Amino acid sequence: MRGQGVFQAVYYRNAAGREPVDEAINELDPTCQDSIDWRISLMNKLDDSDPELPMPYSSAIRNRKYRAFRELRAGCGKAHHRIIYRRSRRLIVLLHAIVGKTDDIPEEDLKIASDRWDDFLARMNASVRVPPRAAGRDAPARRVGGS
Repeated sequence: MRGQGVFQAVYYRNAAGREPVDEAINELDPTCQDSIDWRISLMNKLDDSDPELPMPYSSAIRNRKYRAFRELRAGCGKAHHRIIYRRSRRLIVLLHAIVGKTDDIPEEDLKIASDRWDDFLARMNASVRVPPRAAGRDAPARRVGGS
């Protein structure tokens, strides 16, 4: 991967102004936050010549219904943190965070990510956008020791 990328990871922001992935990350201990944020910083370095993070950092969702989604993977101790995301042009929209111990992501979590994606698209494509913006704050290049 090269220096500054052309893609930007952003938090999905719901209509109430909450950013569920950022909130989930902030609930973790600082070491886990750093592990996840380091991986997000790798996403922010992606460009057209290197458009996806490789394993073990990221992988495609195996469920055919959700094949356009990917997961960011971050281990922290015995926990396996995952962030389900999808790309919208140059944005990488971080949709849903979970802790999983199996290879398969539960259908209910994929549905949450999909519903948030649908909400993101509807609000971004609205002829008149109503605040708050569906693409939340830029995900940090690197958060150190908590937010």
